[in-house]
Amino acid sequence: MAGRSDAAIAPRAGAAGAATSEQPLLRVEGLNVAYGDVQVLWDVDLNVLPGEVVALVGSNGAGKTTLLSTISGLLAPRSGRITFDGQPIAGQSTRRIHDLGIAHVPEGRRLFSALTVRENLLMGAFRRDDKAEVAADLARTLDLFPRLKERLRTLAGNLSGGEQQMCAIGRGLMSRPRLLMIDELSLGLAPVVIESLVGIIETVNRQGTTVLIVEQDVQTALEQATRGYVLETGHVTLTGPARDLLADERVKRAYLGI
Repeated sequence: MAGRSDAAIAPRAGAAGAATSEQPLLRVEGLNVAYGDVQVLWDVDLNVLPGEVVALVGSNGAGKTTLLSTISGLLAPRSGRITFDGQPIAGQSTRRIHDLGIAHVPEGRRLFSALTVRENLLMGAFRRDDKAEVAADLARTLDLFPRLKERLRTLAGNLSGGEQQMCAIGRGLMSRPRLLMIDELSLGLAPVVIESLVGIIETVNRQGTTVLIVEQDVQTALEQATRGYVLETGHVTLTGPARDLLADERVKRAYLGI
């Protein structure tokens, strides 16, 4: 199980820490994305301020993963703008977007199953050449996830689901991201593991990393977020402070079973 730690992995220069600024770190404007002739996202607007935890919630098939994939450069938009720290990134290469400071923890973890935990974590730092700092960040990541320290030489394919999610998040942190995007943090995990991972995300955010979480588990996501967006069939239908969305009758009926 993951544990809490105050050992910081500093985000790249320019991050604002937990205190928010009025200028968005990430801005998505009028984004339209399609797979061939099938449009999936329609005029999506989304802002993430420095230091925030923002939740993007909605049911399966709403377009949440498509949005993250477009932000990280895996998909090119049909139209619209994406800017990161004021720089346009829509349609840019995944390498450039990664180098600017965006780390994407994908749905399903997508670890290298034939590599060890240590090797998977170091893959998150493959673009870095500061070897001493990489070694220090590896130690700090293992302080955040003591279970991984015990499994360091284990092949990723032999890990439990919770351990794989820890490894995937740790791999993302090894790039020292300014924005950490996590797709389906809680998918398939036991409640005790989810609670532990939520605590880790709180620690990471407190240490200065901005976080965008995509979740089907609306309550889990909104309870840890600053603000939230509800995505339905490719459209943003609600947005606002997370506590207000949790209290919204439409959210209660549609997602919380109340």
